[in-house]
Amino acid sequence: MSAGLEPAPVNVRVKLSLLWTATMFCYLYGDYFELYVPGKLREMMDGKLAFGPATQGALLGTSALLIVPALMVPLSLLLSPRTCRIANIVLGAFYALVMVAAVQGAWYFYKLFGAVEIALTLGIAWQAWRWPRIPDAS
Repeated sequence: MSAGLEPAPVNVRVKLSLLWTATMFCYLYGDYFELYVPGKLREMMDGKLAFGPATQGALLGTSALLIVPALMVPLSLLLSPRTCRIANIVLGAFYALVMVAAVQGAWYFYKLFGAVEIALTLGIAWQAWRWPRIPDAS
């Protein structure tokens, strides 16, 4: 006979931080496995990105695009509640749309990672949207 386990509530900030962490792992693994796609390494060596040449500006923009989710791991724990909520709603929705665009014409494994990333980032926006309110003290 097993004893019932009491569900320990998880703070919304911790949930958001964990969802961003899982999203980052999916980004890393998806991009790593993409290196096994025939011709991908050759394209990289030839200075080609999925959307054009690998210029300083293109790499800077891509870096900025990927730095934001990494920063949201700690920022979800550190920002003020209002700022954190807004940032997670906006960025969660934005990164879901980015991945919708990124999976177009991709291999099936990348579409799988993309689907998980979309679910995670929409989950981030949803968790932030549903952020618990302080009960009215009146």
